Amino acid sequence: MPIKWILHWQPNAGTTINSQILIEVANCAESINGVKEGRWKNTFTFYKPILKEQANASEFPQNFLGISLQEQPDKFYMAISRQRLVVEAESSMQMIMENLQSYRMKLAVNCEGLQYRLGDFRLRVGKVVPINSENLRGIVMEMEYLPISSWETSHLIMSEFFEIWKETLGKRSLPGHFAHVEPNFSEFGLSDQYTSQHTVVQYASILAQMAATSQSSQATRN
Repeated sequence: MPIKWILHWQPNAGTTINSQILIEVANCAESINGVKEGRWKNTFTFYKPILKEQANASEFPQNFLGISLQEQPDKFYMAISRQRLVVEAESSMQMIMENLQSYRMKLAVNCEGLQYRLGDFRLRVGKVVPINSENLRGIVMEMEYLPISSWETSHLIMSEFFEIWKETLGKRSLPGHFAHVEPNFSEFGLSDQYTSQHTVVQYASILAQMAATSQSSQATRN
């Protein structure tokens, strides 16, 4: 499976994320001869356990993130960050949990947008919005290199492409930048060969950072 870096937009201090930034980023992809390939969407659901008795609390993970990826429509992934655990299940798992009434949904968000092909690279640029809402929570970008599936082997060429991308985007003087934080995949028992579970770990890390940033900005305003 092709290697993929997932990046998130880090606004400058005192600025907020808005849809104009998303438009500028998409225009930037087209300016470097990115060929539009269509739309993409991943769905993320935050769950918490329904405890009928408090004594059972230790038997269930307190919270976990459920992930449905467009690239794996028949699969459902569960990321339990505290236990450094990623579980792959059939997509029917969501219905099973609903029927068992073991967990309830706290929040569901979509990452959705456009994807572009640039030679051996594919870029997916998208907004993070709650389902049934246009309230922009963040901007993400998937940077995929199609010929290589080894995380270590791809590192140099991915870094070089990211530098070119930052330089190109920097000419637009936007109030922020794309940040890449590399998770420690070995903590989750993942090897060097890239899989959808690596994608899940990256998204879980980014969404946790977005939540922390949102809480921090709310506290500042209050």
